[in-house]
Amino acid sequence: MTDEMLRAPAEVKYAEELDWLESIDDGPKPFSWRLSPRMVRLFVLGSERSDGLDREIPQKWFGDRSFVERSIVTLASDRGLLLIGDPGTGKSWLAELLSAAISRNSTLVVQGTAGTTEDHIKYSWNVSMVIAKGQSRDSMIPSPIMTAMEGGVIGRFEELTRSTSDVQDALISILSEKYVSIPELDDDNIVFAQPGFSIIATANSRDRGVNDLSSALKRRFNFVRIPVVTNKRSEAEIVRFRTVELLRRHRIELELPPTLLDILLQSFADLRAAAASARSDDEKLESALSTAEQIGVLEDAILHSNFFGDRTLRAETLAGSLVGSLARRQPEDLAILNKYWHGVIEPRSKKDGGEWVDFLEGGRQAIATLS
Repeated sequence: MTDEMLRAPAEVKYAEELDWLESIDDGPKPFSWRLSPRMVRLFVLGSERSDGLDREIPQKWFGDRSFVERSIVTLASDRGLLLIGDPGTGKSWLAELLSAAISRNSTLVVQGTAGTTEDHIKYSWNVSMVIAKGQSRDSMIPSPIMTAMEGGVIGRFEELTRSTSDVQDALISILSEKYVSIPELDDDNIVFAQPGFSIIATANSRDRGVNDLSSALKRRFNFVRIPVVTNKRSEAEIVRFRTVELLRRHRIELELPPTLLDILLQSFADLRAAAASARSDDEKLESALSTAEQIGVLEDAILHSNFFGDRTLRAETLAGSLVGSLARRQPEDLAILNKYWHGVIEPRSKKDGGEWVDFLEGGRQAIATLS
C-alpha cells in the first residue's frame, strides 16, 4: 500500500510495527488510546536493550527524551499541546508520530495560513445538498478538528500563528468547552468531544509577531519548545535516517560517503556560526540553516548525481546543491556564500585536501553561474 502513495502517513508506513506493539502492550491506556504512554514513547524514540523486546524498534524522531515524554503527558490530560521551534526542527514529524501511535490516524490536519477560516476548524456545508434537502447533519461537512472530536482522537493544527486571530479565538471554546455548537440546526445541534480528543498544534518561532497567540489561547496549551539540533552526532543520525528513507522512496541505490556527510555538517555549522555573529540581517543568509534544509541539499545532490551524473555522489555536486539551495536572495546571499567560500572553504581545502578541494571548486562554479 505504501508503494501506491507519494508519502505514506506514519500509521500506514509503520502499520506492521504499530500492530505488533499493540499486541504486546499490557500497560494502562488513557481514554481511547491505541497504545500506552510507554509504548508511544518507545515507538517514537526506538527501543533499547533494557526494554527486553523480541524485536528492535527503530528510532524515528531524534531529540531529547524529555520533550517526547512531556508531549505524551500533555496529550493524556485535557490540555492541547503546542510544539514551538525554528523551521526544520521536526515539530510536524513529532506531531505526526504521536498522532499515529495514539490514534492510528495522523491525517486530521488543518494547515494554518492567512486564508484559514473558522469553517476550516469547525464545519461547512455541502451547498448542493442544502439546496436540495435543506440544512441537516447529512449536508454538513465536518472539519478535521470536528472529526477528531467525534472520534475521540488527535487533531492537528499546523502553523497556528499563521492563522488570523478570529481563527485562533475559535479554538479557545473547542479546547475549553470541548464541544462545537451548530446554530443552523434545530435538533442534534451540538457536537461533543469524545474522551481521547486533543489537539497538537505547531508554531514557528520565527513567525513571532505575525499573529501572536492571545493569553487566553496560550492558557489552553502546554508549550514544548523544540530546539535546533546542534550536536553533530545527533544531526548526522537524523540526516542518515532521512537519506535512507528518500533513497528508498526514489528507488535509488547510491552510497553516501561519510566524508561528504562530514563536509555537509561542517559547512552548515560554519554558516550557523557566521549567522550568529552577524551584526544585521543583511549579513545573514535568508535560510534558517536547519537540519531539514541539510536533508534537502543532500536530496538535491543525490537526485542530480543519479539522473545527470554517474550515480556517484561527488563533492562538487554537493557544493553546487548547497549553493543553489541557500542562495535565495540576489545578490545578498550570493555575496555571503562567496565570502564563506573564499574565507573558510579555500583555506580548509589547502589544509585538509581530499574532498574539500572538489567541494571548493564545485562551490566556486555554482557561485559564478548564479552571479
